[in-house]
Amino acid sequence: MNMPLPHSSEPSLAEVFIAHRAQLWRVARKIVNTADLADDVVQDAYLKIADGPCVRQAERPIGYCCQVVRNMALDYCRRHRVEASYRTFDVDVELLDMPTTASTPDRMMCERQVITAIDKVLAGLSPRTRLVFELYRLEGLTQREIAARLGCALGLVNGLIAEAANAIKSCGHLLLESDTH
Repeated sequence: MNMPLPHSSEPSLAEVFIAHRAQLWRVARKIVNTADLADDVVQDAYLKIADGPCVRQAERPIGYCCQVVRNMALDYCRRHRVEASYRTFDVDVELLDMPTTASTPDRMMCERQVITAIDKVLAGLSPRTRLVFELYRLEGLTQREIAARLGCALGLVNGLIAEAANAIKSCGHLLLESDTH
């Protein structure tokens, strides 16, 4: 005997998301610590679920929605940490006001030591991190241009630049020493 196919009365993921929005907002709020960011996370998660490139089926729809919100909230936190650390270092070396004192042999030696130390730090980075940093600082490409050239996410480029900048910070004491000569 042929049984008729059941009509899909299962709610869509978007409908489940809307029905449990308050719970999902609390999940986001616990991770991002502010109501405004939690609102942004929930909104972005909803758009990802509702306007995603394909129809998704989930065995446990509310669990799936919670996981999407959780992942997006963690991404927000990571992005915020990277951006905050990057902003604190973002000093354009070319705009620094350098004294016009005559180069003495001591000063030239100190400057070479600084350059050598920076070269060693950059050589210790992964090839990809070093490449991204060189494209950004030496070739003057924007982060968006680098991401397009390497076929990677803009956030990854930002993170790699911050990683290289943090590594170079370890040479800061040499810069201070060279100023005393």
